[in-house]
Amino acid sequence: MIHKISAWHLTQDMIDEIITKGYQIQLDNDSMERIQKCRDYLDRKIAETDQPIYGVTTGFGSLCDVNIDPDQMAQLQINLMMSHACGVGDRVPNEVVKIMMLLKVQSLSYGHSGCKLDTVQRLIDFFNHDIFPIVYEQGSVGASGDLVPLAHLCLPLVGLGEVEYKGQRMTGAEILRRMGWQPIKLASKEGLALLNGTQNMSAFAVWSLIHAKRLAKWADTVAAMSLEAFDGLRDPFNIAVHLVRPHKGQIATAERLNQLLRGSEMIQQKKVNVQDPYSFRCIPQVHGAVKDTLSYVKSVVDIEINAATDNPTVCPEEDLIISAGNFHGEPIALPMDFLGLAMSELGNISERRTYKLVSGKRGLPSFLVANPGLNSGFMIVQYTAASIVSQSKTLCMPSSADSIPTSQGQEDHVSMGANAGTKLLRITENTERVLAIELFTAAQALDFRRPLRSSPLIEQIHEAYRQVVPFIDHDMVMYPYIAKSVDFLRNYELPL
Repeated sequence: MIHKISAWHLTQDMIDEIITKGYQIQLDNDSMERIQKCRDYLDRKIAETDQPIYGVTTGFGSLCDVNIDPDQMAQLQINLMMSHACGVGDRVPNEVVKIMMLLKVQSLSYGHSGCKLDTVQRLIDFFNHDIFPIVYEQGSVGASGDLVPLAHLCLPLVGLGEVEYKGQRMTGAEILRRMGWQPIKLASKEGLALLNGTQNMSAFAVWSLIHAKRLAKWADTVAAMSLEAFDGLRDPFNIAVHLVRPHKGQIATAERLNQLLRGSEMIQQKKVNVQDPYSFRCIPQVHGAVKDTLSYVKSVVDIEINAATDNPTVCPEEDLIISAGNFHGEPIALPMDFLGLAMSELGNISERRTYKLVSGKRGLPSFLVANPGLNSGFMIVQYTAASIVSQSKTLCMPSSADSIPTSQGQEDHVSMGANAGTKLLRITENTERVLAIELFTAAQALDFRRPLRSSPLIEQIHEAYRQVVPFIDHDMVMYPYIAKSVDFLRNYELPL
């Protein structure tokens, strides 16, 4: 399957489908014309003007006042890429790297960057052949864009850096030899166009949003199972409660809980307890706030992934080459920090429900085993969830609250958006594990309510889960079941 890159709107759902279903991409005719028109304009402008053009006929950053001889412009671009490849730390996951390549192609396709067509096409070749440049998580301060990770992303285009191809790590020169490709010869501004943008931050944002959307849906589902297992009340989900405080996410969550619980024998049983703890009673308010946060962050990221974010911005129609600040990551750094906090809270309330289920309340055995004392049961499962939640809380310090001047003070305010992105992905992964632990615990607790039955939807999910994770009737090595629970959350398609 092929997705055509165009100047039209790219959505996160499209990106999810492109990445997960293995689409190939290609430029449409309009994009090719825009790219070529911009390059031709830039070449003419360089030939016609004596005025310095930042990053084209000058150095970079605080070296913007240093003019470059015309015969050194190509070397300037190579030097830029080599000197900026200073990444350290863990590797960026291949899925995120692939999104980076897609977003970089999309950004260049608008014809405001000055890249040559063959340069953009080589990025597409890497994408279509699943050639993953080796990119490191640490090094970007989020302005001027993601210079360090994008340098690592694009070095292999010119035969430098490293890639992973078919599970094998090799140099950029080696992959070009294997594919029968010549190194790209960079023209003026091309190095800057490739490195100066927000595609690393944006890729982390997109991938985290894709997973966060899935986890928000799972959180409602697992919470419904936990509510049933805890012998909880249905009253807090009465829609009348939520219409008088009409936050969209809150209403949507209450409606979904009602759908999930429809037809349940358990929820219709006479209840002894007058109230449930907040972790059950306030599911619509907390999960709903997370959904509203997701909606806001998605709206911001949608703008970012459909934008030209390098510098200078080339506007052939207006006969302008403008050095400005579209590379600054602040517009998405702040929302990513916000989403990280929301996802942490989704894990936080999930762990509290797990705690209640193992606490020996409402007729459930302590730690959810028939013979507690001899068996520890789910005692340490809850410890693990608590540890993960605590880590997520420590990661909630907003990266965007910090700024350290760079480039001799020329770049005196930065977004730290790349750190916001890596933190967000880690928090999202943590939340997935916590929800998997809640599912593991809720399914166990639900079995102690037999012969009563939950709703058809909950029973369907429970039955599917029991195909991979059994009921625990005595102490066993637990970590494989937690891992299987995580896999279940990733691979099982929810019926609602």
